[in-house]
Amino acid sequence: MRTYIHKRLVIIAVLVAASFYGYCRTACATITAGEAAEPLSPYFFVEAGDSGVDRLPLKKTSANVRLNGFIASVQLSQVYRNEGNQPINATYIFPGSTRAAVNGMTMTIGERRIVAKIKERDEAKRVFNAARKAGKSASLLSQKRPNVFSMAVANIMPGEQVTVALDYTEILAAEDGVYEFVYPGVVGPRYGGDAVHASAETQWIQNPYLAEGTRDPVVYDITVDMASPLPINSLESPSHVLDAVWNDGQSVKLSLKDASDTGNRDFVLRYRLQDDRILTGLSLFEASGENYFLLVSEPPRRVVPEQVPARDYFFVIDVSGSMSGFPLDTTRQLMTRLLKHLKPTDRFNILFFAGGSAVLSPQPLTATPENIALAAAMMNNQRGGGGTELYPALQQVFAMESDANTSRNIVLITDGYISAEDRVFQLVDEQLHRNNLFAFGIGSSVNRFLIEGIARAGRAEAFVVTNQSDAGQQARRFSEYISAPALTSIRLEAQGVELYDMEPEKIPDMLAQRPVMVIGKYRNARGNAGITLKGVSGEGEQQWPFELQDAENSDSTLPQLWARKRLERLYVIPAASKSVQRESILQLGLQYSLLTRHTSFVAVDETVRNGTTGAKDVKQPLPLPKGVSNLAVGQPMPEPELLWIGTMAILLMIVSRMWRRWHAIQA
Repeated sequence: MRTYIHKRLVIIAVLVAASFYGYCRTACATITAGEAAEPLSPYFFVEAGDSGVDRLPLKKTSANVRLNGFIASVQLSQVYRNEGNQPINATYIFPGSTRAAVNGMTMTIGERRIVAKIKERDEAKRVFNAARKAGKSASLLSQKRPNVFSMAVANIMPGEQVTVALDYTEILAAEDGVYEFVYPGVVGPRYGGDAVHASAETQWIQNPYLAEGTRDPVVYDITVDMASPLPINSLESPSHVLDAVWNDGQSVKLSLKDASDTGNRDFVLRYRLQDDRILTGLSLFEASGENYFLLVSEPPRRVVPEQVPARDYFFVIDVSGSMSGFPLDTTRQLMTRLLKHLKPTDRFNILFFAGGSAVLSPQPLTATPENIALAAAMMNNQRGGGGTELYPALQQVFAMESDANTSRNIVLITDGYISAEDRVFQLVDEQLHRNNLFAFGIGSSVNRFLIEGIARAGRAEAFVVTNQSDAGQQARRFSEYISAPALTSIRLEAQGVELYDMEPEKIPDMLAQRPVMVIGKYRNARGNAGITLKGVSGEGEQQWPFELQDAENSDSTLPQLWARKRLERLYVIPAASKSVQRESILQLGLQYSLLTRHTSFVAVDETVRNGTTGAKDVKQPLPLPKGVSNLAVGQPMPEPELLWIGTMAILLMIVSRMWRRWHAIQA
């Protein structure tokens, strides 16, 4: 009888283990390509398939950047070359700046240079597909997110090289006297479990990724030509090692010191100007019968109030699979410093989220050393795993109670690898009546659209921590940012001129060393026209006048930059009607020749070059962002710890039951 029972126990254990193994194989099947039903999540790139097909057609991506104070102009070039013996159609997913106004594209094949046209998205796609089917070379630039783009190139012939270049501009805002230019390196994998809520197509999420540690075969290059109106005080890149060739104290040319450096992380350039001054003043430009202005005003000396009212802080921390390793280690460092900066009168709580969530305490805790130590212990026990269910986590924290007269400050810490950003922005906008929300992006290539979009929807600030050494600096920035405003009740008043279509519509408080920046339009200007910036500081009413006749009148990028600012608001805060929102975005894109979610650039070489054979479709695999593990790639599945715990619990329950039965038989 004992032998019989032992055999049954072994058989049951084997069956349970086999079932668990089968489940894991099903859940992890996305690591290979070519399955009949592809999930809405990335899968690893496998070098297999038709012989003679170049599976890695993108050979080089380079950026030429011109910095003129606080305006950056960028030309991004992608070089595709078909080293196989069959024609191919290539698709490449790549990131862009959340502030970029993409306003031009060209395609070059040999000596032929084709200027792309801006069209409504579906029309551009039809033009591209018709050209591809007819055997013509063509390129299509589409927006998947405001910071994620897709480049499709059709009919690249064997041995042929196609260069596609796109142009964009963006405004850089100084914070604490520091200007920062960011050129995103790679699109991080997006969690697909919330794809049902996404407002745009999500098929790009299926793009393949190279396995962790695999060398990126694409050559990455960037050069920066900087000419500043003021002497440059300091210049540094926390992300890359640079070579600098100075012309004088106000102009410098930068390039990568190591030509083999990869693009698996964002390129970040920070600089200060002489005496930490901020470029202030009024710039004007006239185009197509409309007048544009950009006003930048440096903040006054900050007034710190002697007494700060009690506040509640709710920290919302992402512990999903993509945060495993370096991002979560960096989060621990950041939280240690953030908690250290809390005042004894402050209260706090922590919500950890992945596929589910857990809270530190049912009620906020006073920021005593004992409670901070308790929080640190729970933080140290977190391990990354599971999906990134941000929306329900924010719903939960918004529902947490606070005293009526206490300021509620919600601090989100995440890499942002989700796909339904619009849904989150709308939730943040709806809850602003009683919450201040700040977003920290963690990682070498965070989803800046989500992080900065949350900050815009929350009328607050975004903080990005790219490495552990950044944690202390960003924690100090946050502490200084929230301590007290430098100027409130800010408004623009016009004298002898009419102002309209201003972005932002409501000017936020001037904080620390962040300047006020307003871009808009004006009309009916008289000879003595001027604009006065007014606001209230700790010393009472303040004002700064700007005369139109003294303004610079040469910045041709202002129309596109204004349109981009208007688009940011249309993207972040959904309109009452989706059809109205779509029409507003479409008209802006067509009028200002801008890439949007409803407009695309398309270029077609009218020469039929592939009239006899079809072309193979190739998705260019992306490298994983630096510090991100393979756990970020694949179909969403329960956390490994939960799977093992569940399996062991079932086994123990079965063994225990059989053991009791065996003892009963023996008795």
